[in-house]
Amino acid sequence: MQTQLLDSERSRPRSGRREDTIDRSLSPTASRAPAVTAGLNYLVPMAEHPYTYMYEPPAGQAWQNCEYRESSARIADARACASPPTIEVEGFTLRDAPTAVSDFRDERAVRSRYYAETAELAKYVTGADHADIFDHLVRQREPGRPRLEFGRKIASRPGAAGRVHNDYSEASGRGRFDLVVSDHPRAADVRRWAIVNIWRSIRAKVEDTPLALCDARTISAADLVATELRYPDRTGETYLVQHGVPHRWAYFSEMDRHEALVFKQDDSQMSGVARFTPHCAFDLPEIAADAPLRESIEVRCLVTYS
Repeated sequence: MQTQLLDSERSRPRSGRREDTIDRSLSPTASRAPAVTAGLNYLVPMAEHPYTYMYEPPAGQAWQNCEYRESSARIADARACASPPTIEVEGFTLRDAPTAVSDFRDERAVRSRYYAETAELAKYVTGADHADIFDHLVRQREPGRPRLEFGRKIASRPGAAGRVHNDYSEASGRGRFDLVVSDHPRAADVRRWAIVNIWRSIRAKVEDTPLALCDARTISAADLVATELRYPDRTGETYLVQHGVPHRWAYFSEMDRHEALVFKQDDSQMSGVARFTPHCAFDLPEIAADAPLRESIEVRCLVTYS
């Protein structure tokens, strides 16, 4: 079965360079607008089923059995697109969405206040009837900005995730739906569901390591590789991504605390909409020495349509 975005088939610091021109929208025939060129880390094709440990692996086990290759990519500033990206077409959108939460280290405030805010935003953006927040993660770019890895926990907080990936595979997305909704009284009325990620800077404007997003229409099913993520108490599955020449990338420059980036991670509707939106942290070229380390929160949400 084709696992495709639309119609089922359609770095290091200072390692990139700023560009003055690029497609004004994500369409290759559009006019030109600002962009950066930077390296994105793709999975190297392999015969084995890939895995990576998200904690110190057992004795004798490697952290991972896969390799990554950095590929240079033009990453358009989506703020300059002639038509702003949308959640159902490109797979992502940016919204002005101030939050009442001031301290994202306050777990109680995040779960009681931010979850409620984010659920309402998810419903508004997707047009869904219900939204269930089931997970969140606070990340911080590592001091010294070392080479980007897979966002494993450093000290008490995960770092930036610097591998091109999609949070859920076809199988794990369905598994998450079952966990969240299957026993709920409304489960029988669900005609469609989707998983979205809501990403926000929690410190200040992002000046060093923003998030790049791949236009969902430019991904082929053959690019997506189901990969085990091994945790101490469970094994999850995500998609890593192999390089594809048609991939088109975008980011939103200088995202601030009052903005929220909403992007699709899975959708049960098999055609006509964006389903998977690969993404990857990358270091902007020419990062100022005193630029604050990026701190962000990402919330994962299951939305359902009756």
